[in-house]
Amino acid sequence: MKLVNEAVDEVRKEEQKQAPELKRTKYLWLKNETTLKNEQKEELNLHLKDSHLKTGKAYRLKLALQDLWSKPHLLADVYLREWMAWARRSQLEPMVELAKTIKRHEEGILRWFHSRMTNGLLEGINGFPFSFIPDF
Repeated sequence: MKLVNEAVDEVRKEEQKQAPELKRTKYLWLKNETTLKNEQKEELNLHLKDSHLKTGKAYRLKLALQDLWSKPHLLADVYLREWMAWARRSQLEPMVELAKTIKRHEEGILRWFHSRMTNGLLEGINGFPFSFIPDF
């Protein structure tokens, strides 16, 4: 989700040059909806109602990608491909680039739906021996 947040923020940064109402809204677009305060939710909804905002389109793409993780493995591959097509059609360059990145890693992303495992354990094991070596 880091990459999708970075893409949303790139769209926001570029758009705020023409839309000053987007200044100081970075975290509205990047935080999970569940962690937003009520006034932040209201402000976000006001921005989303403004249908011409590219940042709103990027945010909707972000939410759609978040939904991927709740899909059953039989639907995940179709959903991901549809999301990538939507991102490419969005004509938002950061989202188009994100779709290309996801395409390159599609096999690994979809493998998660079968195993539900990440590489976190392996990364922890790799770092374990070095935790005992003192820094000089």
